Amino acid sequence: MTMFDLTPLYRSTVGFDRLARMLDEAATGEAPGYPPYNIERVAEDEYRITMAVAGFAPADIAIEAKGNALTIAGKKAEKAESKGEFLHQGIASRAFERRFQLADHVQVQGASMENGLLHISLKREVPEALKPRTIAVKSAQPSQVLEARQAA
Repeated sequence: MTMFDLTPLYRSTVGFDRLARMLDEAATGEAPGYPPYNIERVAEDEYRITMAVAGFAPADIAIEAKGNALTIAGKKAEKAESKGEFLHQGIASRAFERRFQLADHVQVQGASMENGLLHISLKREVPEALKPRTIAVKSAQPSQVLEARQAA
């Protein structure tokens, strides 16, 4: 894997530290594999994260949106002894924490769980002040001559 030194970027830019930090984290860290997830575009400005959380109840999952970061954590509640013993336990029930960096103006609309899949709905809502607007071009008024002199 090729490593990039982003130190010159930190020294020569102002206000891009978040971008540089994201590039640095992406280059150094490996993506964790549990739990698996999908990110899909539902509409022009709507997205959905679907995460496979089989074995977790809605009460076992915590979702926190803070700034541009979305954190999803799952921890199974301690349960009483089961009636039998496992000969094979392939359904993972280990705790997890998954973080996503959201683009500017992307808000979490809600979350639901169905058939072992956690669905998180996201929507980009750009404020009116930041949306592009059309500026009408007016024609210039011809200048009025107040006084005209006659040639001699």
